[in-house]
Amino acid sequence: MTDAPVLHSATHRLSYADTDPAGILYYAAWFPKMEALQTEFLFLQGLRQDTLLDRFGWWTVSRATKCDYLAAARLLEEFRIDLRLGEIGTTSFRFDFDMRRIGDDVQVARASNTVVTVSSDQRPVRIPEMLRVRLEAWRTGAV
Repeated sequence: MTDAPVLHSATHRLSYADTDPAGILYYAAWFPKMEALQTEFLFLQGLRQDTLLDRFGWWTVSRATKCDYLAAARLLEEFRIDLRLGEIGTTSFRFDFDMRRIGDDVQVARASNTVVTVSSDQRPVRIPEMLRVRLEAWRTGAV
């Protein structure tokens, strides 16, 4: 994980669909929320996933996701998810997520999603310069 600046945040209240029968967060519930936050951030930056290939000749795919569950999360609790930029490689970069309960600021989970830039045939390609410039700006908080 990283101490990079927060790029984007969202709050969520856990619904019944997010929990198991005991009212405790279902382990996979964070992943759609992470994906939604990442997608919204990139959309706000002019990087719509569904138009990258047509506009630039490359697009991105998720290669690996990870989530560490640190504290219980329960039905109707409200959380903030913060998005940060993690490591930048040659063909991939990582988004990091921090999930905190709003009532007491307890970190309930931390997660990451490694994204790879690929060609139309889904082969990894070097991160294009225009994207690399943005990634470096995001790393410093100059969004």
